[in-house]
Amino acid sequence: MSVMRGFLWLLIFLLLGQTTVELLALPMPSGVIGMLLMALWFVYRGGMNADIVHVSQPLIAMLALLVMPGVVEIFFVAGRYASQGVSIIAALVVGTLLSVLSSLLLMRRFMPRLAIDEQPDE
Repeated sequence: MSVMRGFLWLLIFLLLGQTTVELLALPMPSGVIGMLLMALWFVYRGGMNADIVHVSQPLIAMLALLVMPGVVEIFFVAGRYASQGVSIIAALVVGTLLSVLSSLLLMRRFMPRLAIDEQPDE
């Protein structure tokens, strides 16, 4: 039953993201907006929902498969954007660095701290 509740929560946030994009005419994917809303909800609650955590673990393991269609599309449209190569590379580098930084900050915020009581023997 936890899996069904987890998928229901993911669907609710996807629909909230879609509704937000449509109402505000935002030029962003509804999935991204839904994820931001879910992150804000986690911050408001002070922790993550166990059902969402349970259902998201297998999805994270398949993340490369979920990203693959967008990567393949690049090969078909690369010629259209050849003159903007420097801008695209700069956006990729800055975006990657910001993504890693935000992941680090969120992980430090929400991961439990481990107490170090004993020093390991060397």
